[in-house]
Amino acid sequence: MRTPASIAGHPVHPMLVPIAIGGFILSFVFDIVRMTTGSADPWATVAYYTMIGGIVGALVAAIFGFADLFSLPAGHTKNIGLTHMGINLGVVVLFICNAWMRHAQPTSLSTPTWLSLIAILMLVISGWLGGKMVYEAGVGVLPAGELPDVASGRASTPPRTPRSA
Repeated sequence: MRTPASIAGHPVHPMLVPIAIGGFILSFVFDIVRMTTGSADPWATVAYYTMIGGIVGALVAAIFGFADLFSLPAGHTKNIGLTHMGINLGVVVLFICNAWMRHAQPTSLSTPTWLSLIAILMLVISGWLGGKMVYEAGVGVLPAGELPDVASGRASTPPRTPRSA
């Protein structure tokens, strides 16, 4: 099932999602490093800025995800997509609150670290739902026998070659 937000037949949303996921996970990893070393600098600062990068990446990926979601026909797959979107928006809201808390009180990082853990667990569930849409429903995957037409960005059916006897 082809999606409208694609470049040369490749969906854009899954290209951008790793930026958000990477930013969020790195931020949490830097929080863990900060807690284990007992040293706030530079880990708290790096965690904050990787989180900001994750938020920006998530919002950009969401634009393309919206375009893909609203192109889906009504039914089970669209419901999964709506749940996927809702969880992801919740994750972004948690990380925005988290970043705000870190900016307002940079020395108190216990609650923001717990928020990061909760948001990452939500991200795992959302990622599972995204995979379910791709691997079970074929969202963003060209039907068998179609090849992307790189010049136009659309899919095409390959020419049949005659069988030799």
